[in-house]
Amino acid sequence: MSPDDLTPAEAARWAARSGLPLAPERHAGVAATAEHIHSVVSVLRELDFGDTPPSTAYRAGEEQRDAAV
Repeated sequence: MSPDDLTPAEAARWAARSGLPLAPERHAGVAATAEHIHSVVSVLRELDFGDTPPSTAYRAGEEQRDAAV
């Protein structure tokens, strides 16, 4: 466990600061869920979208259809 991991007590404190008080039995589950979300987002932040056009360039219905999966 790294020093940056969210502890159940910290999860409860952050939830309370956001106006969402948690029952004590939910602290560990919320901390684990927050850690999972953080790990997924950190992977997404590493992706290079340099060649990806902005969403305004997408035109629904104009995509090429093929059977390749």
